[in-house]
Amino acid sequence: MHHTRSLELFEQALKNIPGGVNSPVRAFRAVGGNPFFAKSAKGAYLHDVDDNAYVDYVCTWGPSILGHASEPVLVALREAIENGTSFGVPGALEVEMAKRVCSAVPSVEKVRMCNSGTEATMSSIRLARGYTKRDRIIKFDGCYHGHVDALLVKAGSGALTFGYPDSAGIPRAVAADTICLPFNDLEAFQKVMSELGDSIAAVILEPIPANAGLILPDPAFLQLLRSETQRHGIVLIFDEVMTGFRLAKGGAQEILGIHPDLSAFGKVIGGGLPVGAFGGRADIMNCLAPLGPVYQAGTLSGNPLAMAAGIAQLDVLFGEDGFARLEKIGVQLETVYREALEKSGRPWTFSRIGSMFCLYFTQQPIRNLDDVKTADLEAFRNYFHVLLENNVYVPPSQFETCFLSLSHGERELQTTSEALAKAFAG
Repeated sequence: MHHTRSLELFEQALKNIPGGVNSPVRAFRAVGGNPFFAKSAKGAYLHDVDDNAYVDYVCTWGPSILGHASEPVLVALREAIENGTSFGVPGALEVEMAKRVCSAVPSVEKVRMCNSGTEATMSSIRLARGYTKRDRIIKFDGCYHGHVDALLVKAGSGALTFGYPDSAGIPRAVAADTICLPFNDLEAFQKVMSELGDSIAAVILEPIPANAGLILPDPAFLQLLRSETQRHGIVLIFDEVMTGFRLAKGGAQEILGIHPDLSAFGKVIGGGLPVGAFGGRADIMNCLAPLGPVYQAGTLSGNPLAMAAGIAQLDVLFGEDGFARLEKIGVQLETVYREALEKSGRPWTFSRIGSMFCLYFTQQPIRNLDDVKTADLEAFRNYFHVLLENNVYVPPSQFETCFLSLSHGERELQTTSEALAKAFAG
């Protein structure tokens, strides 16, 4: 396998794009080597500019749930593009998308479209603060909510220590109103509630964190969050940018049986185009302009191409029992991984829910970010590169989740099984 053209493109990109990439993880810094450049994608496969083909378990980081270049999505896009790419006034497809989201997710009474998951979480925080007239928020280690100043925050030194910036360019004053706690830690959360509960505007979390691999929540932890936020008048926000419309029709909250006050969405509802959305209780959503005092806007919000692609994708998922089919593929994929681990005698931890999975290179049970950090990163690097050389592409970081699509089948699983045997040998 060669990557001559990809290397040429990367060298050119380095001259004009910071780090040669438009999103950091694409640079392969966590695994070493240089990224490959895509030429096309179809079904379960990515094809690079050197004509290598890869079984793709990144699926554009989640949106391609039907597989790449799905025909229903392409048909919808061809029709939509003939009518124009952007209007700047309301369009009928925005109404159709809103109806689908509100009918699928019981906690969502009203929804507003935006352009990215980052924009959705940022807007949710602003709305929660405007609704409660409070400033402080709580987030959790290992939950990533986009590159929002108030949410790109590390934990402080103790349960009641406010966070500090996780990136240059974020004023300490912005981070000062964010409390960062360990995920799945009931005691730490209860302590903050007892001392500061009535000053908190919002609690935001990924209900199933998928930006530190894949961490499954303790049901008691989520129940505590729901009961305490209700008791203190705090807005509970679920960031379902990854899990929404991927794990179930009603998202992770359907599976977990918890109804948040607000939810952020993205990825799947755009069919591979830029998209975001946030929604929830009508009384909170009605605080948005033009009805209320909380301002939020976007030139391309509800873009007709993204709406058309997303509607087409949702209709396939909802109409063909797509989530049951994805679970079946997930079970088959998990069997492939567990059999390969057993044959090789590797003790590593495998995590899966529905069409999302992660192999952690540690024996440690995974409950929080500290557990994730016990992973052997050198072992992951070897695994990544052996898989890549054997035509299987997984995320280039131990701290990312893998995704399945409805296009993954027996042939792709067999290719994966053969690549795993080589990765785990020795």
